[in-house]
Amino acid sequence: YDTAKDVIPGGVNSPARSWGAVGGNPLFLTRGSGSRVWDADGNEYIDYVCSWGPLILGHANESVVAAITQAAADGTSFGAPTERENEIAQLVVDAYESIEMVRFVNSGTEATMSALRLARAYTGRSKIVKFEGGYHGHSDALLVAAGSGALAHGVPDSAGVTASFAQDTLLGVFNDPASVEAHFDAFPEDIACVIVEPVAGNMGVVPPHDRFLQGLRDLTEKHNSLLIFDEVITGFRVEYGGAQQRYGINADITCLGKIIGGGMPVGAYGSSAEIMATVAPLGAMYQAGTLSGNPVAMAAGIATLEQLQEPGVYNALGAKAASLAAGLQEVFAEAEIPLRINRVSSMMTLFFNAGEVNSWETVLASDREGFGRFFHRMLEEGVYLPPSPFEAMFVSTAHSDAI
Repeated sequence: YDTAKDVIPGGVNSPARSWGAVGGNPLFLTRGSGSRVWDADGNEYIDYVCSWGPLILGHANESVVAAITQAAADGTSFGAPTERENEIAQLVVDAYESIEMVRFVNSGTEATMSALRLARAYTGRSKIVKFEGGYHGHSDALLVAAGSGALAHGVPDSAGVTASFAQDTLLGVFNDPASVEAHFDAFPEDIACVIVEPVAGNMGVVPPHDRFLQGLRDLTEKHNSLLIFDEVITGFRVEYGGAQQRYGINADITCLGKIIGGGMPVGAYGSSAEIMATVAPLGAMYQAGTLSGNPVAMAAGIATLEQLQEPGVYNALGAKAASLAAGLQEVFAEAEIPLRINRVSSMMTLFFNAGEVNSWETVLASDREGFGRFFHRMLEEGVYLPPSPFEAMFVSTAHSDAI
């Protein structure tokens, strides 16, 4: 870690890895297999991070590794079309009713950034609505915090983001469609889109209330705006067709993440053929990437999605996660320590909180120091949890009652 800090800012290539929320020095991992990982000191852990969600089949899944190996032997990058792109694109289109065409990119940040540009290009409008506590990657327009009032424009939440970017970003309250309706009342002709994680995952797991997603769908349709579902986490994680399949609500634009690349660097955004016709080279909305549709990532994604199509996969995943949540809840109850477990399918968060956790405000009421102590004690017992009280933990098909 000391060596890393000499050559990498903070010693990490993503701030979430720095353990700033729990203290201590981050693990340096050397390998993974199934549900387990090993660190540079040879310690073994049961892993509930799963690369922050994408490894739904566990580490080093045999079929995925074989697909990667074969693809890499054929060539790691061409910057030209390959048949694998067609194959996985068809898998995505078949899984999502709302997607007729899909464009592959290299990360979730690229997917959401491109989706916003597409929404603005298609509608001819400039403003967007996001939700407090919602993280959609590190593009400038999405790194904003709340203003002082309900209708305030966002202010930059990161150095280097100018006010001109933030001023077109409006902030809503998750699970409160009225907070979004107020923005449409104030700017009825200016809002290009509403972007939301259908199940919040970047402030910890917060499920949508009844009618929340439908309320957003109704509002955007009423005002000729677009609804963007950021399914970078939930896509192919909570159901084969993502949160849209689970909740029965279609988005106008969908963003997908690294599950569709078997954990390799990949993302995607998709929509109807009409909206996607705005994207270059068909239309005037420019977006490009040399490594987009990388053949190795596409091969890993195909191998992953094919396994996720097998009967009973999601029922088994949900049952494993439910068993884990029930066991944890029982232990905490016996210890008389307040705990709220929010779970959707195979993703969950342990909030050290006695009450319901359904918004950013209630998330912040949790005992963060208590979680930090719990994290380190679990690590001593060989269990690797997300190093933050506001992240999701994940169960994979490789987990079992024993490991």
